Amino acid sequence: MPELPEVEVTRLSFAERIRGARVLAAHPGLPLRWPLGCTPESLVGRTVQDVQRRGKYLLLQLDHGVLLVHLGMSGSLGFRTAPAAPGRHDHFDLVTTHGTLRLHDPRRFGAVVWSAGTQVDPARKLLGSLGMEPLGEQFDPAAFHAGLRGRRAPIKQVLLAGDVVVGVGNIYASEALFQAGIRPTVRADRLSRARADRLHAAVRQVLARAVERGGSTLRDFSSATGDSGHFQLEAAVYGRAGQPCPQCATPVRLIRQGQRSTYFCPRCQRA
Repeated sequence: MPELPEVEVTRLSFAERIRGARVLAAHPGLPLRWPLGCTPESLVGRTVQDVQRRGKYLLLQLDHGVLLVHLGMSGSLGFRTAPAAPGRHDHFDLVTTHGTLRLHDPRRFGAVVWSAGTQVDPARKLLGSLGMEPLGEQFDPAAFHAGLRGRRAPIKQVLLAGDVVVGVGNIYASEALFQAGIRPTVRADRLSRARADRLHAAVRQVLARAVERGGSTLRDFSSATGDSGHFQLEAAVYGRAGQPCPQCATPVRLIRQGQRSTYFCPRCQRA
């Protein structure tokens, strides 16, 4: 599943190229997770003013309204200037004067949704419960610790839930917990302020490094320009069950938490 780094990499790969473009046509394909929320014809003539991100949603700010794009489980966006016929798994085209933005989504769990603004439904409903942005100024250590103190679930699952901090996907949660020296099974409300501060710093560092490395391509992720991510090549524990920990050489352990794979070092992450 594309996580925050992959979504941010996607945004950076086409935001400047589509900014200022006028919409010429919108072509929905097979139904996606949620309906578009407007007629495709009503988007014609609108201008793309900016491309922002909130959590794992891309926000195409138009001169009237906003298009929220979610990549779902298997989606990716491509932006091309040369016309090309849509393929079997291409389910939305936004044709503009600068090129075509195309959503490719084999599993169709993604979405393109129009809203009159971010403070009204459906955008308010989709974005309203999201936690702090880990790469933004609002990601304050004290607020992060306060959010964790209200959660009794294991810290790994709290990171994935998205209501305390948004966009820390499975691979990045495992890597941040390893970097902070925190076992993924410890209850979130039992983390001291000092340990929460270490985790706060690790989350920021891991996600920033992932964006720098173009995200992670575990299966078929690529940016809007077709580039693959490389962060997975330098993961310390994720996907390395049975291999030696890079710090102490203890074999990395794999457990299951909430149907997700969790990787950690039982020696470096004792508590």
